[in-house]
Amino acid sequence: MRTVKNLALIILFSAILVITGCVSQDRYEELQLRNDAQRERISELESRVESLQLELDQANRRLEAARDRSGVEAQALEQKVAALEESLRNKEELVEQLQDQLMHGAIALPAELDTRLMELADRAEMVTYDPDRGVVRFESDLLFDPGSAELTSDAEEAVRSLAEILRSDEALQFDAIIAGHTDDMPIARPETRRNHPTNWHLSAHRAISVLQELSDNDVDAERMSVRGFSEYRPVADNEPGRGGNPKNRRVEIYIVPEGM
Repeated sequence: MRTVKNLALIILFSAILVITGCVSQDRYEELQLRNDAQRERISELESRVESLQLELDQANRRLEAARDRSGVEAQALEQKVAALEESLRNKEELVEQLQDQLMHGAIALPAELDTRLMELADRAEMVTYDPDRGVVRFESDLLFDPGSAELTSDAEEAVRSLAEILRSDEALQFDAIIAGHTDDMPIARPETRRNHPTNWHLSAHRAISVLQELSDNDVDAERMSVRGFSEYRPVADNEPGRGGNPKNRRVEIYIVPEGM
């Protein structure tokens, strides 16, 4: 009798695993289809932005020439330029929103992968992990020396630990988007400016350093991409007078379904 009960339990648990696996795969495929549609819409909008920019450039040239001839014509062109600028601004904002949705829209990570990322955050001082967004965050002040894009030895160890997780079987269907951020303090030291002329450069160079370390530790290059946001995506207020804030100096790694 006990053997029959045990067999029934085994069958029950097997059925649960199969059903769970199918649901997870269905959710994954649904997300992939949604992301493909989102990327197509972004591509169409970006093409429209390019067309609007060309149209705006032409209108500005015509306006410049019309100012010397006819006040009425110039006034009409000024209105057209203003309308084009507003349309362009709206389209650019929409593209940015859609890109953010695409980046942040990942489904919940598999339980084992989620657990390993939480354990990494627990033991590494410089790492935090947001399971709701699938984001691993490294504090830049602990990753890099001031004004540098070269990883510290402690940072290399933490990134190697992340690489080990990304190479695991449960992570292979996910990619990594590596995003660098700075605060609003300008690049001041001449020796820093030679390598990183602006915060745009510094944010991108730091993200590339993390990508390179992951690649050196056998994370496939085709699974990774880089973004640099400079000072323009703060998570906390900067001090007045471009005084900065350490919380805004960070590298974030978004764990997303492959192909995003």
